[in-house]
Amino acid sequence: MTSHIIGASTTAFGRRPEVGVKELAREAVDGALEDAGTTLDAVEAVFFSTAMQGALEGQHAVAGQIAMRDMGFQRGPVFNVENACASGDTALLLAESHVRAGNADVVLAVGVERMTADKAGSFAWFHGAWDVHDADATTAGLLALGADVPTPDGVAEPAPEAKSLFMDVYAALAKYHMKRYGLTDRQLAAVAAKDHRHSVHNPWAQYRRPFSVDEVLAAPTISWPIRLPMCAPMSDGAAAVLVCSDRVLGRHGDRARSVPIAAVELASGQDRSPDDLDRHLSVVASTRAYERAGIGPEDVDVAELHDATSFGEILQSENLGLVARGNGGAAAERGETTLGGRIPINVSGGLVSKGHPIAATGLAKTFELVTQLRGEAGDRQVPGARWTISQSGGGFYGVEDASTCVTILGGK
Repeated sequence: MTSHIIGASTTAFGRRPEVGVKELAREAVDGALEDAGTTLDAVEAVFFSTAMQGALEGQHAVAGQIAMRDMGFQRGPVFNVENACASGDTALLLAESHVRAGNADVVLAVGVERMTADKAGSFAWFHGAWDVHDADATTAGLLALGADVPTPDGVAEPAPEAKSLFMDVYAALAKYHMKRYGLTDRQLAAVAAKDHRHSVHNPWAQYRRPFSVDEVLAAPTISWPIRLPMCAPMSDGAAAVLVCSDRVLGRHGDRARSVPIAAVELASGQDRSPDDLDRHLSVVASTRAYERAGIGPEDVDVAELHDATSFGEILQSENLGLVARGNGGAAAERGETTLGGRIPINVSGGLVSKGHPIAATGLAKTFELVTQLRGEAGDRQVPGARWTISQSGGGFYGVEDASTCVTILGGK
């Protein structure tokens, strides 16, 4: 049985500290229902994701039941989902599985986060997104990956107490790529500049300012080689996706605008050497997804990848086989991954421009790809898009994300 997306919505991402979690979630849910041309009465189950609400607001349990009952969803099952930055994608996986198993015909996946009202708390949350019992050893191991690539003389970085440890980790991973494959500072900046140019055409993006490569390189350094425009901002926002079965497709929503879910695959990491990138969990998840969808990376028309920093896009474009291993930066510099290029990546602007409200991020990627497959993306449309892929990675464990979810939509 194939599951279909019949409704998708995102709020604008940005600084909205005056708006509560329930209000953000309602905005996204109402949008998805309107997009599908149906009502909340049609929904039989809800998978609700929020990663930070417990830590930031003290709502440690039953967040989904509270938000959904406030909207009028009562008696039906609500499942709460947390998987760090992969939370929203995981909610979609569970919704799709619920439908495919025949447990329900119409299921809602929701992701929401409110981060900007408590910036310090949001930063602190990230320190709980890995093994807190072994944090020092994990940190030391990750930072050691970049130890052989020194920061150039004269580069000014924030004081250690003002830096984000996660940005230090991404900087170490980027340095490791520089050492092993020859990634250049300018190639890394080219990825960020490309995505900021894309964001100009995305009305839901938090930032819509274009940057040149030179402007990115001249921006403040967060943790070399990571500059400020290469980093995803803290954001408030929500996204929602409505999934239905073959059996009721057309009864709810417009069949012509429905989008088939070809695969959703979730993987957790494994013990491996940092050099053994062919066993990276994103390789594992994407391999399963390609096999289930019956396609290969060469068939993908547009991708939305997890770029908490711009280096993340480089790494994941290689892990998913969209570019050759070690060539992610060079491909971006040549224009292959820009709108109009061989394989457009993050035409939404990516997280560095669009924003990154943790649990909403993955479903917002799904919204973007649904929009692309419907041919409704306007100036950011990839012509003739038929197959799309997204990837989100959450937390850290060992030398990689703790979890990664890969979704393939299309084939209609």
